[in-house]
Amino acid sequence: MVRLILHVVCAVLLNCVMGGTMAAVVGVSPVAGAVGLNLVAALVGGCVPRGSLAAGVYTEIWTGELVKSLRHAMEGTWLDGLPDNSSIVNNDVIHLVDVGVDPDVLVNNTTYPIPLQALDDADISIELDKFQTKVTPVTDDELYAISYDKIQRVKESHAQSISDAKFSKAAHALCAQKNTAKTPVLTTSGGVDAATGRKKLCVDDLLAMKRAMDKLKVPSDNRRLVLCSDHMNDLLETDQKFREQYNINRNDGTVARLYGFDIYEYGNTPLYTTAGEKKELGSTASTGEFQCSFAFYAPRVFKATGSTKMYYSDAATDPEYQQNKVNFRHYFICMFKKADAGCVIMSGKNS
Repeated sequence: MVRLILHVVCAVLLNCVMGGTMAAVVGVSPVAGAVGLNLVAALVGGCVPRGSLAAGVYTEIWTGELVKSLRHAMEGTWLDGLPDNSSIVNNDVIHLVDVGVDPDVLVNNTTYPIPLQALDDADISIELDKFQTKVTPVTDDELYAISYDKIQRVKESHAQSISDAKFSKAAHALCAQKNTAKTPVLTTSGGVDAATGRKKLCVDDLLAMKRAMDKLKVPSDNRRLVLCSDHMNDLLETDQKFREQYNINRNDGTVARLYGFDIYEYGNTPLYTTAGEKKELGSTASTGEFQCSFAFYAPRVFKATGSTKMYYSDAATDPEYQQNKVNFRHYFICMFKKADAGCVIMSGKNS
C-alpha cells in the first residue's frame, strides 16, 4: 500500500512538472497545464497498456538528461567555444557555403572602375556523424520504482560513451591525412625515448608548428594546440618554463600558453604510420607508430549538434527476462570549414 501511494504521489508530481513546463512553452498558465495533464492521465490511464505512459515520460526525461550531460562534457575542453552551427542543422544534415577565396583589398585605390573578383561559392551538404550506444538492460522493478539513482547511472554511462566517441572523431577530423602544402604534417626532433625509440617533442618542434601556421597566413590569435599525453610529458620533462605554466589555470581547460598557442591535453589523438599517413579511426598502433598532436585556428573550425533520441523496449515484450532495454542515438560533427589553417606533428622513430 505504501509503495502504491508513493508511486501515485510521484506520478502526480511528475505530471505537474511536465504539464506546467509544456503550458509555459505555449503561453498557458502553468497551473492549468499541471491540472490538465493529471486529468488526461486519469482519464486515459485505464485505456492504455500499463506502463506505456510512464515509458513515454521516462524516454523524455532520460533524453533530456543525456543532452545536458553531453553539453556539459564539452565545457572547458578544446571543443569549447568553437563556432557552433547547430542552428542551421536540418534533419541531421548541415549545408555550408564553402567560400573559395577572400576578396583582395585595394588600399588608397586610384584606378576605376574597380576590378571585379568573383567568389566561387558552393553549397555543401554534410551529414552529421551518428553515434549510437549499445543496449543497456534495465529491469522492470528498477524502472517502475522510479529509481533516480539507476536513471542517473544509466544516463551517465551512455553520455560518457557518446562523449568519448565524439571527441575521438573530432580529433581525427581535425588532423590532416598526410603532409601537403596546405596541411603540414611535421615530425618531432627531440631526444629518443629508450623504451620505444620514439623521438620526443621539444620546444623547437613547437616553434616549427608556429612557423608552419605563420606560412599559411593563419592569424596569430585563437590558435589552439592539442597535445597527446606523450608529447605533453616530453615538454614537462625537458622545459622548465612549460612545467611552471602547466595546470596553473584549468578554468578554461587550457594547461598552458606558449608561442601563441592555447595548449590543451587529450589522450586519444589519431595515429600516424611511419610513412606519415593518418590511420583510420579506431586503429591500433603497430611498431613505430605513435599518437600525434595537432594545432588549429579556432574560427576556421565549426561544430554542430543534431538530434538525440532514446530507444526503449518495454519489459512487457520480454516475458523471458522481463527487462526494459535502453540505448541512445546522437548526431554531432566537428570539422574544418576549409582545411588550410591547421598543423599536425607526429612522433619520429629513431632508425
